[in-house]
Amino acid sequence: MKVLFVHNQYQQPGQQPGGEYISMLAEEGVLRAAGHRVVEYIRHNDEIKDYGLGSKAMLPLRTVWAWDSYREIRALLARERPDLAHFHNTFPLISPAAYYACQEGGVPVVQTLHNYRLLCPAATFFRRGSVCEECLEHSLWRGVLHGCYRNSRAETFAVALMLAAHRWRRTWTWGVNCFIALSEFSRQKFIEGGMAAEKIVVKPNFVSADPGCRARSGEYALFIGRLSPGKGLVTLLTAWQQLRVHVPLRIAGSGPEREFLEAHGKQMELSDVRFLGGQPHDEVIAALKGARFLLFTSEYYETFGMAIIEAFACGVPVICSRLGAREEIVERGRTGLHYTPGDAGDLAQKVEWAWTHPEEMAAMGRAARAEYEAKYTAERNYPMLMEIYERAIAIHKAA
Repeated sequence: MKVLFVHNQYQQPGQQPGGEYISMLAEEGVLRAAGHRVVEYIRHNDEIKDYGLGSKAMLPLRTVWAWDSYREIRALLARERPDLAHFHNTFPLISPAAYYACQEGGVPVVQTLHNYRLLCPAATFFRRGSVCEECLEHSLWRGVLHGCYRNSRAETFAVALMLAAHRWRRTWTWGVNCFIALSEFSRQKFIEGGMAAEKIVVKPNFVSADPGCRARSGEYALFIGRLSPGKGLVTLLTAWQQLRVHVPLRIAGSGPEREFLEAHGKQMELSDVRFLGGQPHDEVIAALKGARFLLFTSEYYETFGMAIIEAFACGVPVICSRLGAREEIVERGRTGLHYTPGDAGDLAQKVEWAWTHPEEMAAMGRAARAEYEAKYTAERNYPMLMEIYERAIAIHKAA
């Protein structure tokens, strides 16, 4: 089989690849290893830096219909003749116009729902420090009113216009043969948003190469992720201030809030907390193997959580906020612990218990490794992916 992968990369701090791109590369790798051919069409938001004033002024329109991406994908389809196109992200430089190119070329389409962009202009269901579903419950224009995308009403309007225009044209109804949701929670949200349940299949992300299980329990707690609003890092630091036991904390990642968080930690006199900055992937895995448990503290819905299953692969249990897909992935008392999102006191209690019950946490780490082997390996994921592709092709032929 020949598969076209389509993806628009976001700008990332320190030029680190984003989670969507990493998961796309993992799927490419497993397909190539099985003998399939993969062709890429990739755009990168770094292109915008080189735009002149006229091109930047046209960005809202190209978000709705990117004429250059449409032409290039049509030409690519004619030249390569893939059996299927697998979309990961089209926002903003590729746009839903790409689905029309595939429709005209007679190519079936699969779309992975990496975020909630089709339901929420900000893609996160998060506003002013808490979960917000106003665009789901009412209309997209609530997001415009609040300026949810990049804190700008004008930019949010451009995203909402794109969504409204393609909802009106039913682009995602006829232009996509099968959607991949990364969790059942995510699938249900898209169904609530009006998408056809029978077209959405749950297939989680996976760890492409087994890092191997750690040899012994670690000596610190670890957070891995982007240092940005909504990740729960203020709650995390506040919890550390409330701890009654000495627990070293390592924070791996970069982002717009790093300077603020480091200053906040110093002001709180948190000598146990150390910021590591952005790390290469092999160093992230090494840090995981040295951790007693991973902290996943996001205070908004995330469609998945790659750091969680990487921790599982290393035999590391997870303490996570009890929200969205995390309740599916982390089984309370078996592979980790849950706490109430935004509740520093509850998080501090869970951390204290975890630190003072090393044998129980070691058992959870063994269960986490077993969970990885059962659900999140490349070998488990490949047949799921192929079944989705075959389903999309069959739906396309029947249409």
